[in-house]
Amino acid sequence: AVWTIFSIIGVRIKQELGLSETAFGLLVGTPILTGSLVRIVLGVWTDRYGGRLVYTMTMLAAAVATFLLAFAHTYEQMLTAALGVGLAGGSFAVGVAYVSRFFPAGKQGTALGIF
Repeated sequence: AVWTIFSIIGVRIKQELGLSETAFGLLVGTPILTGSLVRIVLGVWTDRYGGRLVYTMTMLAAAVATFLLAFAHTYEQMLTAALGVGLAGGSFAVGVAYVSRFFPAGKQGTALGIF
């Protein structure tokens, strides 16, 4: 849901800012790309620093970016907020590594499915 926030509200943003198809495509794709790439780093940090800390920091950063999105009035500001909003998509890697440690091997599939 977080990754597609710009495609949901994007028609209005595109009209208000007068964006070209390319600029709009970049805005819609930025959170997806950020979330996909940051998973690697977040997974390493989860192993190193623990899931609780990394997940909390990731969600706080994504919340700040989402809050700042409400005040974005230019394309550059929205693109910057999109980078931060994409962090929420990377949180999946943190949660999977964090949750699986609490359950024995036979129950990890169920726990990860619920997560």
